[in-house]
Amino acid sequence: MAATLEGLERGDLVRPATGADTVDGIPAELVAEPASVEEASRVLAAASRAGKKVVVVGNGSKLGLGNPPERVDLILRTRRLDRVLEHAAGDLVVKVEAGARLADLQAAVAPAGQWLALDPPEPGATVGGVVAANASGPRRLRYGTVRDLIIGITVVLADGTVARAGGKVVKNVAGYDLSKLFCGSLGTLGLIAEATFRLHPRPAAAAVVTLQVKRPEQLGEAVRQVLRSTLVPSAIELTWHDPFGPSGVLTVVIEGIRPGVEAQAAAAAELLGEVGEAEVLGPGGTEAALSQLGALPSEKAEVGIKVAVPPAELPGALTDLATGWLGHGRLAAHAGTGVLRVGLSGPNPGDPEQVEAFAGVVAKARAALAARQGTLVLTEAPPAVKRAVDAWGPPGDAVELMRRVKRQFDPDRQMSPGRFVGGI
Repeated sequence: MAATLEGLERGDLVRPATGADTVDGIPAELVAEPASVEEASRVLAAASRAGKKVVVVGNGSKLGLGNPPERVDLILRTRRLDRVLEHAAGDLVVKVEAGARLADLQAAVAPAGQWLALDPPEPGATVGGVVAANASGPRRLRYGTVRDLIIGITVVLADGTVARAGGKVVKNVAGYDLSKLFCGSLGTLGLIAEATFRLHPRPAAAAVVTLQVKRPEQLGEAVRQVLRSTLVPSAIELTWHDPFGPSGVLTVVIEGIRPGVEAQAAAAAELLGEVGEAEVLGPGGTEAALSQLGALPSEKAEVGIKVAVPPAELPGALTDLATGWLGHGRLAAHAGTGVLRVGLSGPNPGDPEQVEAFAGVVAKARAALAARQGTLVLTEAPPAVKRAVDAWGPPGDAVELMRRVKRQFDPDRQMSPGRFVGGI
């Protein structure tokens, strides 16, 4: 029988874990599923008193991100925190609980002709998971990331304290912008319980222009042409199954009112036509392209990799990745913002020699990318691979500041210990 949390282990609030309740292969003792901020506060306060280590999980779409935690005593699931609390359509603002699926939030605000301009591609992603991972998708080029759209937050700290920012402040946390601080914190500072966002009107029309890309240098020239022009694309996406093969396609998405969209699409096709074979897709092709926009190449892969470089360094980054396993995966990129994703099969986690060789390939790629001001992160990998390859890579100069923030918010390292950068 699992240990108790001061009598909270009853009903559907806290239960013993099952064999399916694991994080990177590490089994939990207990699972909590609070349905309110108050219940979440009680659970975390009890866990703190009992010295339990906690990992927060939404729908699990980003559970592969980060290193294996040092310990998992309690998994806190947010799926019962799933309400859209307020939609002020006239003010273009929505307040939502963290366990609500992003797709359900979009459906709730759609009747007003509005949407939250975040399009991370993970199926079933929850709002809290999107904030905790600072996840974004193709349209970050136009609308920015979570940090640009979040305007308020409610969090529950490791000791059960409830803090709010962007509205009425329950606890004064002077010197910190909680909303932005918790973006990308991956559950290491506390539980994200609620978030408030600014919305955008849904575009009335869309057009897609494609360019066949045959070499990295051609890609670089095409992206430069678009970014230096007067065009206002929502996204510039690349799909490329082989960095040295003939299958690359650059997709430029234009959205807005129909006359402007049609004029910009024609201008984009003319501009890209100076670089290669470009065309404006018809209605059927546009719909198909938009439905696949930002699809993760790692969705069915064993290893997922995310690379971030300045957009001008994108062609060179492709070359850096074209070695060993990294050159044999499916590749997609937010070409306008310099974010690349690779999906790989292998190495075999049960073969130590393969894992060691893969670790060497990643180390070389990270060194080459660092010279381009770039980084490489494992977004998904078997635990055996993560034990050989740090998911985040070198932590950089900011790690001491991050550790101080962690000590301020979670001095006992109760929340997701070891999962974040530098073992935080």
